[in-house]
Amino acid sequence: MKNKILATIAFVMLTFGLSMAQQAFSPFVKTSPQEKSIMILSEEIISGLESKDFELVGQYNPMQSNDLLVICFTRSDLQKTSLSFEDRGALASVLKIALQKTADGVIVSLQNPMYMFYAYFREDIKTQLDILGEIDKDAKLVLSEIYGNLSPFGGELDAEKLMNYHYKIMMPYFDDPVELETYASFEDGLAHIQAKLAGSSNVKKVYEQIYSEKKVAVFGLAFNDTEKGEAKYLPIIGESHLAALPYEIILQGKEVTMLHGKYRIALYWPELTMGTFMKIMSTPSDIEDAFSEVTEK
Repeated sequence: MKNKILATIAFVMLTFGLSMAQQAFSPFVKTSPQEKSIMILSEEIISGLESKDFELVGQYNPMQSNDLLVICFTRSDLQKTSLSFEDRGALASVLKIALQKTADGVIVSLQNPMYMFYAYFREDIKTQLDILGEIDKDAKLVLSEIYGNLSPFGGELDAEKLMNYHYKIMMPYFDDPVELETYASFEDGLAHIQAKLAGSSNVKKVYEQIYSEKKVAVFGLAFNDTEKGEAKYLPIIGESHLAALPYEIILQGKEVTMLHGKYRIALYWPELTMGTFMKIMSTPSDIEDAFSEVTEK
């Protein structure tokens, strides 16, 4: 009898794992166009976030445009779970909601949490699916309870592809990060980055998440250079994917790294044609150069 029960449990877990791996996810979900102003909508959204125990950690206008706004938020269970993944897991500790003013109204979109979780946590996600599913559900309820049904957009990848994502052959994976700088200690690195960001005009801090006990810090950074930054590449690849911003760097121990642009940009714009990608071929290195300036010793 006991063996039958164990076999049943194993079968259910295997079936659940296979069904999740076969499930497809879009990088974003969005509302229908809203007639209210971005200011009023942002106030409603922040109130909704607080009702689900999420915490606002930063917000900014990409391309320095008043028609675009990104709201960055987190929650204690998201932080704790993200930190349990040692390979840059804390990059997933902050979620984003974007507001884009269009001719039809303001579109509110959410970076799909499960899409990011599968891409960043990969095979290890299976140990935390329950809590990550709750976070995903609550983040989407913030918008659906106020604005109604949400529509997925931006492409579609199944869980298996997300866990092993790369854009094309010979292109980087999640575990091929750009190594920006190495410091004498976590504390030295943190102080150095904070000081450099305070004096930078092209790269501005949107948020920082510091986990001193784990010696981990994540910075969400706006790339404001008018010739090379968001104002250059975002209109080319699509402003509707706004909730992919801001770009992040992560300090773990003595080393600060970032996800490679050829991975991260492609991940959140998975439908990009090679022709469009070629138009922003310099962007990954432009971002790397800009972030090197605020991290190098």
